[in-house]
Amino acid sequence: MSANKGSWAPPEGEDSMSQKFLRKTRESLLVPIGLGGCVVVAACRIYRLKARGSTKMSTHLIHTRVAAQACAVGAIMLGAVYTMYSDYIKRTAQYAGEK
Repeated sequence: MSANKGSWAPPEGEDSMSQKFLRKTRESLLVPIGLGGCVVVAACRIYRLKARGSTKMSTHLIHTRVAAQACAVGAIMLGAVYTMYSDYIKRTAQYAGEK
């Protein structure tokens, strides 16, 4: 057993959380962009919570969730479009240039 029970450390050979996050960021840049968008939208909507007027709390929270999900889905769609562009359109143009 470990003497320090206050924090968790990954087993030998595994990446720490920060190393894993940086590796995933290098592999796919749109993941942190989508996460950042979700956080920004949620923060803005929570800040506007005090100025919601007569809107019910549940309605405000549902709108917040939908807006945050829209940012995440938008980042996923941008990633899919970029991947399709680089796989099909760019490669087709390169093959046409070689012929």
